Amino acid sequence: MPLRIAPSIIAGDQSRLGEVVSGITAAGADLVHLDVMDGHFVPNLTFGPSLVADLRRHSTLPFDCHLMLCEPERYVEAFVRAGADRISVHVEVPGAADAIANIRRLGRTPGLAINPETPVAAAEALAPLVDFFVVMTVHPGFYGQTLIPEALDKIAELVHIRRALGRAADIEVDGGVSVDNVGRVVAAGATEVVAGAAVLKAADWRTAIDALRRGS
Repeated sequence: MPLRIAPSIIAGDQSRLGEVVSGITAAGADLVHLDVMDGHFVPNLTFGPSLVADLRRHSTLPFDCHLMLCEPERYVEAFVRAGADRISVHVEVPGAADAIANIRRLGRTPGLAINPETPVAAAEALAPLVDFFVVMTVHPGFYGQTLIPEALDKIAELVHIRRALGRAADIEVDGGVSVDNVGRVVAAGATEVVAGAAVLKAADWRTAIDALRRGS
């Protein structure tokens, strides 16, 4: 199966996000990745559901919303109404189970994100409830960081859990993915990659997306 590419609009021109979403759609992206940050769970602020709703008309691609929030369960319904297709929440927050249940109840695809310092064992109880995993290979909050190679070791553990559950859950890697390391990321078992700077800071977005796929 070809590697799925999810450009993160956090790396795009924030004054022209509608054009960014249209552009990555035309360039052959598989998903639109939306990093939602609250300034508490991570040391940065981005945007809320109203912007997601405004961007929805610029693409028919699945919207992949990554909620880096202390209380994601409070906002799931708003992001679903705004047009999110997939929503991932962090295993590190107390409300993760409630958020996942709400995502499923509302007919969207739930995912579970795991920070670099968090052991995979912390995700075992919630793993049967989700359809994809997000392995953070940087400390969340800012794009443009260097991939933490040790974080890729989590993928093999998640593959084992997935196999034991008899599930076909995707494994998305988020953070520092580039043409130089995407081969290693895929060899570790990733099926999807989030690409911020690797796509949106490139001179040609289609060329950058194609290069990531070829590099895999």
